[in-house]
Amino acid sequence: MTITKGLIIADPWIGYILDGTKIWEMRSVSASHRGWFGLIRKGSGAVHGVARLIDVGAPLSPEEMVATFERHRIPESMIRSGEVAKWNTPWKLADVQRLDTPVPYRHRSGAVTWVELDKDVSEAITRQIGGLSHVSVSSVALPPQTPQNSTASQVKRMPVPSSVPASGTAANGRLIGQVEITQGNIDNNHIYLRSFFDRFPEDAIGGSNRQEKAARDVTVDWGGGAPVRTDLDGSKRFFRARGWIRNFFELNDAAPGDRVILEETGPYAYRVRLAKSGGAHAA
Repeated sequence: MTITKGLIIADPWIGYILDGTKIWEMRSVSASHRGWFGLIRKGSGAVHGVARLIDVGAPLSPEEMVATFERHRIPESMIRSGEVAKWNTPWKLADVQRLDTPVPYRHRSGAVTWVELDKDVSEAITRQIGGLSHVSVSSVALPPQTPQNSTASQVKRMPVPSSVPASGTAANGRLIGQVEITQGNIDNNHIYLRSFFDRFPEDAIGGSNRQEKAARDVTVDWGGGAPVRTDLDGSKRFFRARGWIRNFFELNDAAPGDRVILEETGPYAYRVRLAKSGGAHAA
């Protein structure tokens, strides 16, 4: 499978897509395209990732946009001011993959939104992600389950490795801590890190909002698609990027009382696993 189209997206929106906190790209018109495309950072001259366009929703009212902030990341103040009044049509994304090395492309004259990618650019993208036939899970959260958007239809169950001990050191990783999850965690896509928050590097801990982002990101391997890059919210004491957590919970059939185990696998690199309350373990 090859990627022949690219979509130009400005900052900060493309950053939110790549870090897993934005699953709707808001546009002023609908789109007929469905399937894979490249994520082009506006002004960079390069493709920074890939995603799949799975659906286009109906235009939203301002109230509907305010209510769905977690999906598109446009602040209420911008919506209420009318600044983004025409950008009200949600393009729904899945299977986002960040490229390790952005791929330069040639911007053809007249291309404003969609860009046709040359064969060498498509091949360079495919070499980085190893082909798309194996990509089965998004690094961002999908909307609440409906028959059309059910995450279960898009998430390929991963093999369950041998069990991980609830304490001590797991293979190739140093135990940082573990926490029991609640229904509130599952409903709101977050994992409390309070009891072991002081074990994270200080320069990866930011303030309570994105404007106070930390100087460094950490990488979190959650057992599904691409590892997630995020800093930590020092006020709420959890990972700032939370979109991937819904997929992590669904991939492991998480339930209240299960425990999330966090391991350090390298500098600024972590892995999360789920330990079922009944004693079975999943990754």
